[in-house]
Amino acid sequence: KITSQLNDMKLPIDVFTDWAKDGRDERMARGHADSVNSMIDFALEGQVDPFTFIDAGCGNGWVVRMMGNHQLCKRATGVDGSEQMIKKAISFDSDNTYHCADLVDWIPNKKVDIVHSMEVFYYVKDPIGLIHRVANHWLKPGGRLIIGIDYYSENEPSTSWNKECGISIMTRLSEAEWLSGFNSSGLIDVLCWRVGAKDDWAGTLVVTGLMHY
Repeated sequence: KITSQLNDMKLPIDVFTDWAKDGRDERMARGHADSVNSMIDFALEGQVDPFTFIDAGCGNGWVVRMMGNHQLCKRATGVDGSEQMIKKAISFDSDNTYHCADLVDWIPNKKVDIVHSMEVFYYVKDPIGLIHRVANHWLKPGGRLIIGIDYYSENEPSTSWNKECGISIMTRLSEAEWLSGFNSSGLIDVLCWRVGAKDDWAGTLVVTGLMHY
């Protein structure tokens, strides 16, 4: 039975493609809205200068569209490994830029001021390596990386998500491990908080830091 279950597991990109086809991406966008709004509000607090933005694992592009409409946003870009998600994003949005690419390999042509990601970084084998890559190759000096994570050790209801979703790559780290990953990447002013904690739900873990000058 265990072997059969393993054989039925899919890569994250394949699962996201299925979700794009059946509309689950739109339900997820609604479910993640409060956490994303908290992250964006924090990232833009006191912002007076024009900025550039990347959503890493953009799905159907809903955050890119939102940020692209911000009066100070010069350029909003979405990156996702699922071709179906990117096709869907482009079908909604001809104003912003989208790339179908694996986050662990992709590097933007120009570094940006803000990199945002919601519920994505644990879908790789080496999340800490991805943090380091984004910090060193995506962010301008003084730029901010901010990510939201629901699948982490302290959030007990998420424990069995990989089996429930049939996803073969999901890396479960603790809050301390996420913080350590940010700190070891060279990011400064690293901090975290949780959004939407309720009953046994520990909330979305938000982790952020700035690229040093």
